[in-house]
Amino acid sequence: MSLEQNVLAKNDAIARDNRAWLRKRDAIALNLMSSPGSGKTTLLERTLLAMARVRPAAVIEGDQATSLDADRIRRTGAPAVQVNTGAGCHLDAALVRSALSRLDPPAGAVVFVENVGNLVCPAMFDLGEQRKVVVISVTEGTEKPLKYPYMFAAADLVVVNKVDLLPYVEFDLDLFAKHARAVNPDLTMLAVSATTGEGMQAWFDWIASQWLHPPAR
Repeated sequence: MSLEQNVLAKNDAIARDNRAWLRKRDAIALNLMSSPGSGKTTLLERTLLAMARVRPAAVIEGDQATSLDADRIRRTGAPAVQVNTGAGCHLDAALVRSALSRLDPPAGAVVFVENVGNLVCPAMFDLGEQRKVVVISVTEGTEKPLKYPYMFAAADLVVVNKVDLLPYVEFDLDLFAKHARAVNPDLTMLAVSATTGEGMQAWFDWIASQWLHPPAR
C-alpha cells in the first residue's frame, strides 16, 4: 500500500469515529470548502445569526495562520475553535477530532467546518462530516468545475455566492451549472448573496433538511 493510501486509510478511520461521535449527540457537521475570497465566512456569519434561535451551532475554523475568521465568528455569539495548519493546505479528520473535543457541541448542534481556502486537497479528506459544501463566488469564473473536477465530484451541494454582482461580472449561471453537473450529475445547487440576503432562505432550508435525510454511510 502506498504512503498516500496509508494516510487516507488512517484519516478515514478517524472520520468514521468523528461521525459516530456526532451521531450520538444527534449532531451533524457540514464541511464548507472554497477558494479564498468566495465569501464563505460572510455566509457563515449570516447563517449563524439566522439560526441563533432555531438550533445550536458551532464552528471549526481552518486557516494556515491567524485567528481573524474565528474572531469574526465569535462576534455572532457562536462558539468557534481556530485550527491553524501552517503549511498544510487542508483540514484532516484528526484535526477535526481535536477541535470537536474542545468545542464540545451540545446535542442537536450543527458544526460548520470552514476548511482552508483551497479547491484541491480538501476534497480528498473525509472529516466525519454529513455533507460536503462547495462555496463559489461569481467573481471566480464559470469554468471552475472543469478546472477542479475532484472538488465538484466530491460535493453534495454547491452554493454560488455573490449573485448580487452578476450584472458586473462575466459569469453564466446556466453554463456553470452545466459544467458542474457534467462532473457530478447529483449535485444540488443554490444561488445566494450572503451580503444582500438573496436566496439565503433556501440555504437555511437545506441545512434544516439534513436531519430528515441523513447520508447512508
